Amino acid sequence: MDVEDAAHFAGVPDEFQRLWTPHRMVYIQQGQQSPHSDECPFCAAPTMTDEQALIVHRGTHAYALLNLFPYNSGHLLVCPYRHVSLYDDATPEETDEIATITQTAMRVIRSVARNDGYNIGMNQGEIAGAGIASHLHQHVVPRWRADANFLPIIAHTKAVPQLLGEMRQSIADAWPR
Repeated sequence: MDVEDAAHFAGVPDEFQRLWTPHRMVYIQQGQQSPHSDECPFCAAPTMTDEQALIVHRGTHAYALLNLFPYNSGHLLVCPYRHVSLYDDATPEETDEIATITQTAMRVIRSVARNDGYNIGMNQGEIAGAGIASHLHQHVVPRWRADANFLPIIAHTKAVPQLLGEMRQSIADAWPR
């Protein structure tokens, strides 16, 4: 079928551009919780394969995985394995490894994605904006100088140019062994 034959499928032309984001169907259909709705997604992730859970690195006390609902390509989360909600409840071993994994993540993302900066932080508690408040997680969000645009402000939309599985593989492959 060529473009002219398929034209009637497109509907009435308008001024809107379309951003196709089929990966968002997981969120629409299941929300932010894991497919096992009563289970914490950050407790469930380590029980899955790295590819299924989007894990890029497994440490002794913490691990790093791609955010299923990223702000940008390469948006990682660093989580302790232990189900703990607040940073001040984490053990010294957990906070040390979270810090070390975060530093390594920055280096790896920079080598893979050529970003210009980062937003790094933790939202502690639901009132502070934590989507999953019951399990501590630190965001590592790459940022690019040329990526400032109107979409997030005007359209409440982020364009994520690379599929999660592809980005996970790139970061995992670049992670030091």
